[in-house]
Amino acid sequence: MRCLLSACLLPLILHSCTGADWCYQTQVSCDSHCKGPDQWSKVNADCGKNRQSPINIVTKKTKLDERLTPFKFTGYQSIFDSTMKNNGHSVQVSIPITATVSGGNLEETYKAVQFHLHWGTDGGPGSEHTIDGEQYPMELHIVHMKQRYNRLEDALKDPSGVAVLGFFYEESSTSNRKYDLFTHGLRSIQNTNGNTTLRKVSLNQLIPPESNMTNYYRYDGSLTTPGCTEAVVWTVFENPIPLDGEQLRAFSTLKFHDGKPMAGTFRPVQPRNGRVVYRSSSAAIAASTVLILASIGAAFGLSRPN
Repeated sequence: MRCLLSACLLPLILHSCTGADWCYQTQVSCDSHCKGPDQWSKVNADCGKNRQSPINIVTKKTKLDERLTPFKFTGYQSIFDSTMKNNGHSVQVSIPITATVSGGNLEETYKAVQFHLHWGTDGGPGSEHTIDGEQYPMELHIVHMKQRYNRLEDALKDPSGVAVLGFFYEESSTSNRKYDLFTHGLRSIQNTNGNTTLRKVSLNQLIPPESNMTNYYRYDGSLTTPGCTEAVVWTVFENPIPLDGEQLRAFSTLKFHDGKPMAGTFRPVQPRNGRVVYRSSSAAIAASTVLILASIGAAFGLSRPN
């Protein structure tokens, strides 16, 4: 009788632990009634397709592409005020000015729409993309769409309609003063749908100098949250942005809609499924320079004294 009762109750229990809403793995529980990343394809079928993001970038398997030249940014230096919002899954900032990116073998000019971040728990591993299996504490996504589109919904119908620039963060021993207004603003958006005005910010102040943005990777992928639409040209930059431990931990003070700490807001890496990841020529040149110097050193017998 006990076994029979268990057999009857199990489907009910499983049903009570699932629901139509998606969530991150840190939110999954019977009480949450949501589907974690491994079940996102049940929320939206596109999440189970073959060109999904993020991925683990294996550097030795990347392919040099001489067409991946430096980008041209316009409007990135412009100062603007905008709304900073806790959307229940991340912190998101709309971009109310005209800021565009071109070059870098992008087929058209793309205009910036919004940016948001993904992070771990209290400054721990939390980036979406990984490099040779290494997960950084946090990752910034600046979302662009082709300039000829007026709505992101329309751009997402184009297989290359969206271009996302991805930047890693690393923990540093000193505070990044350029992020002071941003991290202070987090205090005003602790709860879901909380919003505040982020004043006097520019995209340039949030990312590395252009001279440090010539090393990057490129591949075709998707949005990293449902509906996981496969319409994204991904650019993932090598050089990380420094934040100190306190600044990184500030993001975990936000709360999901259920009041739990907003932590672990990243999708696990997805299968590459034969896709080629390209690297910029600058990245290859930098690597080649190191190899050349090492070879010269070896040839001339330059080594540390015993």
